[in-house]
Amino acid sequence: MKAVICTQYGPPETLRMREVEKPRPKDHEVLIKVYATTAHIGDTRIRRADPFLVRIIFGLFKPKKNLILGLEVSGVIESVGKNVKSFRKSDKVFALTGFGLGGYAEYICLPEKAKGALQRKGLVAIKPENLSFEEAATVPAGALTALKNLQKANIKAGQKILINGASGSLGTYAIQLARHFGAEITAVCSAKNFELVKSIGADKVIDYTEQDFTKTDEKYDIVYDAVMKSKRAHCRRILKKKGVFINNSGLPNIQENELTFIKDLIEKNILKPILDRTYPIEDIVEAHRYVDKGHKVGNVAIKMFES
Repeated sequence: MKAVICTQYGPPETLRMREVEKPRPKDHEVLIKVYATTAHIGDTRIRRADPFLVRIIFGLFKPKKNLILGLEVSGVIESVGKNVKSFRKSDKVFALTGFGLGGYAEYICLPEKAKGALQRKGLVAIKPENLSFEEAATVPAGALTALKNLQKANIKAGQKILINGASGSLGTYAIQLARHFGAEITAVCSAKNFELVKSIGADKVIDYTEQDFTKTDEKYDIVYDAVMKSKRAHCRRILKKKGVFINNSGLPNIQENELTFIKDLIEKNILKPILDRTYPIEDIVEAHRYVDKGHKVGNVAIKMFES
């Protein structure tokens, strides 16, 4: 099968298309024909070996042999292992691939039900009916990360939350989830994205190019730095006495039913992925270049197969 291999740590040009062996599902696994994946910021950070921990996990001096990036996918189940009960051939699914990665390939094997931390092992669910494969592929990593952040903050109806990086992947999911949980939302982004963030649930907006959000007179129950460019010390003055600062670190473990919970919100039109651009897999280098610029709005999808 064809796959995109990360051959070295560094710029997008280190990604190369190669022929590799097609995987075979074990007894407890499903084989997914990948229709779409994403250029997720997590993939770009692994490619750049940023942070250094990437080298400890994926190879100290260079990536391990045939390292295939890709944190999330959508596609169709081609076959299942003999012990699989929850899925059957031809099911349309979306999935978090976990630390095994592997989304930048024509096929991937994932466990039906993983044992241990699902963010490491992966998680598969039936695809939302109202999404294309490209849209569905952008959901698992971003939506689950935003959900776990809000759970960590113990978000409640009536609370005030400020979301920095509100127009990115995590930010756009966090706005919609915070709205679902009944919070009042202040979104921090550039002025050109004000209408977008308002359309998905933001009550107030701050243009970070014109105003330092840490110097506002408002006080918040939760400050969520979705782009990890601030610190609790910087945000202390805008937090209420028992306010919580969160920034994608130290998150609770993903639970098995949470991707299905996200799917249900999507099918009820409570949550929707924001899609910035879609690239064919042949243009994966250009997709990574675009994400590296740091100005994407929502998500960047990669089309593997025509659906």
